[in-house]
Amino acid sequence: MTDKKTAEMKDRKAILSTLWAFVTVNYLYCDVMALMDPTILKQFMAGYAGGFRITQGFLLGAALLMEIPMAMILLSRVLKHGANRWTNIIAGTIMTAVQIASLFAGTSTLYYGFFSIIEIGCTSLIVWYAWKWSNPGDSLNEQN
Repeated sequence: MTDKKTAEMKDRKAILSTLWAFVTVNYLYCDVMALMDPTILKQFMAGYAGGFRITQGFLLGAALLMEIPMAMILLSRVLKHGANRWTNIIAGTIMTAVQIASLFAGTSTLYYGFFSIIEIGCTSLIVWYAWKWSNPGDSLNEQN
């Protein structure tokens, strides 16, 4: 039974890591698409992004925010159950909230709305999946 629980734990870690990789690629490609949008590109060239002035502080904040899903690809694989579960719940909640809030800031486009639905769905799934992740030792203790 221990081998089965170990396999389930590895599977859960792999699924969470894969979901983080999927959402990260969506974040990045949405940003690439913005560079092809003449209206958004003009804003970038004028030093603005969604109504916010692009400063070194703004860019650092954006970098820190994007580091969350990128770090979660790795952390979902290496953290032990408790830390892994809570880190996924917290990071997923933060990224879901930020993405929802971003829908009300700046210029909204069809492609941004499309990617946002996917990103919000994915990070919400991460939170739910991590929330439902029971301690692998619980089942073993119940059987003994």
